Amino acid sequence: MTAQFSLAGKVAVVTGGGQGIGEAICRRLAAAGAKVGVFDMSADSAKRVADAVGGVPLVGDITKEADVERVFSEIVHKAGPVDVLVNNAGVASRKGRDLPIWELVREDWEFVMNINVTGLVLCCKAVLPGMIAKGYGRIVNIASIAGKEGNPKMAPYSASKAAVICLTKSLAKELVGKGDICVNSVAPAVIQTPILDQLSAEQVNMMLSKIPLGRTGKPDEVAALVHFLASNDCSFTTGQCLDISGGRATY
Repeated sequence: MTAQFSLAGKVAVVTGGGQGIGEAICRRLAAAGAKVGVFDMSADSAKRVADAVGGVPLVGDITKEADVERVFSEIVHKAGPVDVLVNNAGVASRKGRDLPIWELVREDWEFVMNINVTGLVLCCKAVLPGMIAKGYGRIVNIASIAGKEGNPKMAPYSASKAAVICLTKSLAKELVGKGDICVNSVAPAVIQTPILDQLSAEQVNMMLSKIPLGRTGKPDEVAALVHFLASNDCSFTTGQCLDISGGRATY
């Protein structure tokens, strides 16, 4: 009998895999048997995590189509067709500018949307032809509870994560009938990662106050949920947004 949630023989790519939640996901998927491509803008971070998990470092900017095409060609050449894509790369704001929307400038909006939404779409476009050709694939998009509730002074981030949730649902429906391809998203509340450094203490405390369990989440806890969604066992769950919010989301 095959071990539950086994990823033996699977090739997975994790964007933003060089730190935080992305690193935890890389380690979890590799421990389950996957060959992991660690996609990050930082060559040092990508190499450090890839070396730790026996994976492949992939360096590039997810907002640049040429980079994305090069990186996914590289992983296919080195490890084989991609079975699992985890779209984890994201930012909370531009230069820590957590401000009401009337004080934001266009660059604040575009910076966040380009990374959190456009970059995700480019990565999906890069892997989907291969997944459709073989009739198998798993895509997991890291959204946020902010995409459901909307956080004050975080309009670009909240809007971008709402887009991620709806893109997940649209894509899942587009792939019906294309084989065993499931697309899901995960909506964490506050997770203890370096992304919190982009926010003020006031902003972090506001978000933390909304969590009934009274603490931040851990990257490993998010990775555990992603692991299921990335596995063969996730075969009848698609187009969903699963919360990991310490009880903050009750719907």
